[in-house]
Amino acid sequence: MGIAKKTRNIGHIVEGKAKETTGRALGNKGLQRRGKAEQAMGKMKQAVEKGRETFKH
Repeated sequence: MGIAKKTRNIGHIVEGKAKETTGRALGNKGLQRRGKAEQAMGKMKQAVEKGRETFKH
């Protein structure tokens, strides 16, 4: 996995966690759900990249 993709995926996870936490603090369910979705997207992309890397070697 390239460093740029890895950083981008981790960025999605961190940004999603921040949105989820902010949504929880403000009582904003929509923001909280979007944060969880963004975290899931980052984790999924990270898993796909790890799988691709495994098959390359």
